[in-house]
Amino acid sequence: MRLKDLAQHLGLSQTTVSRALNGYPEVNETTRLRVAETADRLGYRPNASALRLATGRAGAIGLVLRGADELGPHMSEFLAGVGGRLVKDEIDILVTTVDSHQDEMAAYRRAAASQKVDAIILHSPKFNDERADLLTDLKIPFVLHGRTNVGGPVAWLDIDNTGGVERATSHLLDLGHRRIALLNGIKGRTFSEHREIGYLAALSARGVPFDRALMANSIFTDELAFRLAQAMLELRPRPTAFLAGSMMTALGVFRAIRQAGLTLGQDVSMIAHDDVFPYLNADNMYPTMSTTRSSIRQAGGRIAELLLQLLSGKPAADLHELWPVELVLRQSSGPAREG
Repeated sequence: MRLKDLAQHLGLSQTTVSRALNGYPEVNETTRLRVAETADRLGYRPNASALRLATGRAGAIGLVLRGADELGPHMSEFLAGVGGRLVKDEIDILVTTVDSHQDEMAAYRRAAASQKVDAIILHSPKFNDERADLLTDLKIPFVLHGRTNVGGPVAWLDIDNTGGVERATSHLLDLGHRRIALLNGIKGRTFSEHREIGYLAALSARGVPFDRALMANSIFTDELAFRLAQAMLELRPRPTAFLAGSMMTALGVFRAIRQAGLTLGQDVSMIAHDDVFPYLNADNMYPTMSTTRSSIRQAGGRIAELLLQLLSGKPAADLHELWPVELVLRQSSGPAREG
């Protein structure tokens, strides 16, 4: 159905119908609702090019991935949340993959020049993230999944990584553990730095010295976690507990514990961060996994909401959300045994 056909069916001019569909204030509410209901009932969808001309919007949100490694289970869950919300407003996600930081910055400049996206999602930021400065200079609206320090106000949603890891570490200390290993994310990323702050704060509060040999940074994969945990378990004294940065990391740590002839939850404890993957349930593992828990899919959906609010005119300074992290205790964390 064309706009002309819809207008004829309603007995209105094409201009009135177009303005009603696009929310122009000069169209009264009764007419607007009548047009919207009829368009929905008859299956009318505006031509994308015409809609862009009418609204000045591209109808798409941009996301740049830094290499193929970023298109893993965490990003898949996050995109499921973002896309699930944006599809309700018929907004697409435009994903670009780059190989270097220079290519990523160039991708943002192309996005500004081409006007193919209305806003950008910035993920895994650093403490001082020049991508945020660039997008601010380019006047592209964006929402951070995480936090950074820039000159002006920015919209962001983050989870309390510091508090979550501090609570998990304190719990292990309460159980008598003193050799606690931290398998963290990539060094320099804000969430990794916040987790390290929480870990060190918990140790310091109990007067327990930290050991750099028990702290590692990497991407979250089963294989890397296995190698890191295997090397740590060969230390003397070995760690009696692990803090795993993700459930993927936890799988590798569990494999290393088992290969060393040890039993998870008895000889070695573990608390993992759970992004609530539908296919990797902490309750279904054996033993069940103690976790710090926060759904990355829900975060994606909420970030999509914040993007829509930003595009509707809400100031970035008013769009700040820090979500609590839940500590869920199960069978994988128990009293310390000497290594």
